[in-house]
Amino acid sequence: MAAAFEAIDVHYAYNEVAALNGLSLRIEQGQRIALLGANGSGKSTLLRLLDALYFAERGQILAFGAELSEEAMQDDALAHRFRQRVGLVFQNPDVQLFNPTVFDEIAFGPLQLGWSKPDIRAAVDAAAREFRVEHLKDRSPHRLSGGEKKRVALASVLVINPEVLLLDEPTAALDPKSTSEMVDFLVSCRDSGRTVITATHDLSIIEDIADHCFVLQAGRVVASGTPAEILADEALLHRAHLAHVHRHVHEDGTQHSHHHLHEH
Repeated sequence: MAAAFEAIDVHYAYNEVAALNGLSLRIEQGQRIALLGANGSGKSTLLRLLDALYFAERGQILAFGAELSEEAMQDDALAHRFRQRVGLVFQNPDVQLFNPTVFDEIAFGPLQLGWSKPDIRAAVDAAAREFRVEHLKDRSPHRLSGGEKKRVALASVLVINPEVLLLDEPTAALDPKSTSEMVDFLVSCRDSGRTVITATHDLSIIEDIADHCFVLQAGRVVASGTPAEILADEALLHRAHLAHVHRHVHEDGTQHSHHHLHEH
């Protein structure tokens, strides 16, 4: 079976500031992957390359065995098929939500893919039920709470049932209840056969949501392994700025240190 994605010595820069700097990795179809790294490590940029929003300046990204390039995506049939297979949920749902109502938001993807009106309505109803936003269908997405916006963004991507789901910091800025619901959803992906790639620096959730992790630092992969292996490597977590030391001073003047993982 072809890998879902393979990145080979990928470079990408914003205004000559490197975001990806010789990054290489391979993700098999059906894997649940966590991309770990501090802010600025390249996680979000990599997701945008995997979603063909950006393209490698040097190196290659292969999707399902074929090169993902600007030239390749000029082919309408190939681009159409790729958009059916891969969906991205952004960290900030306000970037993603732009339609006048929640119904229109969820219907947008199927509409772009040329589905019939009855199929679109049935798919929107099913996705709205799955993510518990059916009572919001006539509301403006921008008048919703953060958790509701996240659920609408997920519904708008999953309505087309993509083979690959890309998520950028899916628990960022969510309250504890919404965070728990998001983690429950990601756990439920375990037996779906879908490839799920989650960029996060919340180490508290990775054993639940991932089978394999890649640790990014300065735009390249510096380690990979199971969640348990990564969490056990304290030196790695410190080098990658995923953990830090808190020093406590007691009333008698003595100090001691605790290691804390970055959790949000």
